[in-house]
Amino acid sequence: MEGKIRTDLALEVRESFPEDDVEIRGVILTEEYDEENKIRISTVVIKDEKGAKAMGKPIGTYITIEAPELENSSEDYNKPVSEAIAEQLRKIAGEHNYDDVLVVGLGNRDVTPDALGPQVVDNLFVTRHLIREFGKEFKERNNLGSVSAISPGVMAQTGMETLEIIKGVIQETKPKLLIVIDALASRSINRLNTTVQLTDTGISPGSGVGNNRKALNMENLGTKVVALGVPTVVDAATIVADTLTEYMQRNGFGEEDIFNFISEVNGQQMYNMFVTPKNIDESVKRISYTISEALNSCFAQKISYLV
Repeated sequence: MEGKIRTDLALEVRESFPEDDVEIRGVILTEEYDEENKIRISTVVIKDEKGAKAMGKPIGTYITIEAPELENSSEDYNKPVSEAIAEQLRKIAGEHNYDDVLVVGLGNRDVTPDALGPQVVDNLFVTRHLIREFGKEFKERNNLGSVSAISPGVMAQTGMETLEIIKGVIQETKPKLLIVIDALASRSINRLNTTVQLTDTGISPGSGVGNNRKALNMENLGTKVVALGVPTVVDAATIVADTLTEYMQRNGFGEEDIFNFISEVNGQQMYNMFVTPKNIDESVKRISYTISEALNSCFAQKISYLV
């Protein structure tokens, strides 16, 4: 049953392996913890095809930033989280730090749990038009990176695959780095709206909720792609499974009995249901601002006026 619970987080896939299987061939897990700000950064590196097969994810690097205090924190807490995101983004972007960047905010802005991408784009400081208007000297004087952004919507709104739209934009603007922002699915309610995943493998929009679209990655787009996502929904089957498992363990049931009972209770109807917190509007607004500030600090320095 566990295998049917969907998650977009590589860290959660790694955690799903038995505790005694400390080492997965082809997969490296490292962790660091900022005690002052209570931020945990976990890096999962899938090195080869064996690791990719075991994890069910492409070869590459997956960085997870967990900030549990973010959900109930003051605005002051957003700054260290934003700085942590920016630091890891610089690492994963590598040599493309200040080159031409296209930010794509995936999702449907009319559906709050799916509106993370568009809201991040709304808060971005875009500079490409300024540089094209005022030239290289203006860019260097103000220490600007060239940033453009788009929120392509979803297929139900446009009738087009996101990949088709982005391909057209890339063909015209020729960015050197694509940053894709999207809402994700988690298997843990504790990670909702408090966790950020960055990966250099790209993204398949909607994969966490079983609504796969064509992947946005280097292979399909010919441009380096960094995907940044935040889990905003959790599989309803996860909530049922976690609650029942804890109860049955306290009452002395064995693992096989628990597995069989939960599999029967959940049934197929549970796997098309996803749950989001009641304060999702506030949470998405907060974390979208935190992410946009991280992007702004990486790729554009704000100037005192807009043109």
